[in-house]
Amino acid sequence: MSNPKLQAVLDRIDADFDNSLERLFSLLRIKSISADPAFAADCKAAAEHLAKDIATLGFAAEVRPTAGHPAIVAKANGGTDGRPHVLFYGHYDVQPVDPLDLWHRPPFEPVVTDHADGRKIIVARGAEDDKGQLMTFIEACRAWKQVAGSLPVGITILIEGEEEVGSKNFVPFLEANKSEFKADFALVCDTGMWDPNTPAITTSLRGLVYDEVKIKAANRDLHSGVFGGGAQNPIRVLTRILGGLFDDNGRITIPGFYDGVKDLPADVLEQWKKLNLTPETFLKPIGLSVPAGEKDRLLIEQISSRPTCDINGIVGGYIGEGSKTVIPSLASAKVSFRLVEGQDPAKIRKAFRDYVTARIPADCSVEFGDHSSAPAIALDWNMKPLAAAKRALTEEWGKEAVLMGSGASIPIVADFKRTLGLDSLLVGFGLDDDNIHSPNEKYDLKSFHKGIRSWARILAALAELPR
Repeated sequence: MSNPKLQAVLDRIDADFDNSLERLFSLLRIKSISADPAFAADCKAAAEHLAKDIATLGFAAEVRPTAGHPAIVAKANGGTDGRPHVLFYGHYDVQPVDPLDLWHRPPFEPVVTDHADGRKIIVARGAEDDKGQLMTFIEACRAWKQVAGSLPVGITILIEGEEEVGSKNFVPFLEANKSEFKADFALVCDTGMWDPNTPAITTSLRGLVYDEVKIKAANRDLHSGVFGGGAQNPIRVLTRILGGLFDDNGRITIPGFYDGVKDLPADVLEQWKKLNLTPETFLKPIGLSVPAGEKDRLLIEQISSRPTCDINGIVGGYIGEGSKTVIPSLASAKVSFRLVEGQDPAKIRKAFRDYVTARIPADCSVEFGDHSSAPAIALDWNMKPLAAAKRALTEEWGKEAVLMGSGASIPIVADFKRTLGLDSLLVGFGLDDDNIHSPNEKYDLKSFHKGIRSWARILAALAELPR
């Protein structure tokens, strides 16, 4: 703890924690659902609420229009020239709450309650994703300003309102205003811990390709008693193609799919083995027991560092109540690929489409729909900000911070690299059981409290790095 003011900042965080919690609750009460146009005014209210709060910390904060929901841009210089300037990113929009009847209490009436295992938890939509996470950083800045009168480093805060709908208007906003967002690196707080007591830094994110396949046969739905056996059935065609995507060992059979994919470095693999992720701990809580990925890979590799293919939805024929003897004219499926470093999203999409097209029989046609794509991200394990953050997290939690890969995608990280040339330091305090995107979303009270303390320490540690 080399910064002489850090202990006073940590003490201030502890003393003011009840107020920090109420400030989070005020944000959680705003129904900022970006996917539903009926909540556009609520999204604007959330942006204005956050900008007003951040301005009280001495930031020059503005609510800025985009072609969709507004963004927040806030800037503050650090206490000393020559220290790094960081770009912090978060999002204020949240997922829809459906199905509402599965919530144990109203989703926009936050409350602290007891988890089944005795943990204290904050329950509300957005509690973890991402309002609680971004407020850990804002509250850390608040404590530094109150104690020291200034921030340890220069900070630009950039908060968007469309992350949950793909950031389609935010990315053009970022590109149009990129001269405003110059920094040494970005900070992203939209990730998680290894477990409730072990902090983590995410060093890699899988990329994404999401495609849709539509196979059409006859010019209308057919009576299966009249045409069955003679007419082509697009559901049968589609399921045969999808079933062939995997071999008996769990590998994906698309030609060229694994081109460029590298094995983990031996030292990294050894670290991951020590984490001892097992089917008992990972799969049993969701009612499963057998890993479904490549049989020659560890479970932690399957979910973090290996590419995947998943069929996310399939539609065809009659799916209503009762029966209807029909041969459908159309069948469709949505398929996603999680990619790793070395895979090109455009090449993977083409390879998948070539694979499908080559298997379409006579009397059938195929169409594709392009939904989204993002490249994989891998950070340099030796980058100095990462080492500084790891030390800070280890000091706060009393356990060595884990450097881990994430199976998920955060497309904005790739956008920061492509548009601004910035690497991102990904530190978050979410847990696997936080029910993000699901009913009864939660955020551990400990994650919120120690998350604030962690960012306070990280800011102090980053201040010691040269620009």
